[in-house]
Amino acid sequence: MKFLIINGPNMNMLGVREPEIYGHKTLKDLEAVIWAYCSDKGVDLEFFQSNSEGAIVDAIQEALKDDDGIIINPAAYTHTSIAIPDAIKAVGLPAVEVHLSDLNSRESYRKHSFTSEACIATIMGKGFDGYLEAVDTLLQALK
Repeated sequence: MKFLIINGPNMNMLGVREPEIYGHKTLKDLEAVIWAYCSDKGVDLEFFQSNSEGAIVDAIQEALKDDDGIIINPAAYTHTSIAIPDAIKAVGLPAVEVHLSDLNSRESYRKHSFTSEACIATIMGKGFDGYLEAVDTLLQALK
């Protein structure tokens, strides 16, 4: 089993960007937590981060070749991109949307997710643990 973990714009700035919301741990720390969690679950992982919508769409399309599922934090593209959910729908792989913070308790423009419409679940406000829950959600969906 192999999952693609996609992180969108500014996720490369974890640990620096708004630590009062996102904490002090980095994207590399997040990847290490997910690797450790998956090590005994028989799940191989591929990580991808981009600040570019087109690169994210390309990564989703490439997932069709090698991956069984997608975990995606589209970050700001959650609220603006139609191309990302369209790509998820096009490849037909189960996908789980994850957000470190609870979007419903943030600015009003963050409350609508275009991406969630293409995903089997959305997990918000659980920090790094949300990604681990997403792994379990995909594993359950793929049984």
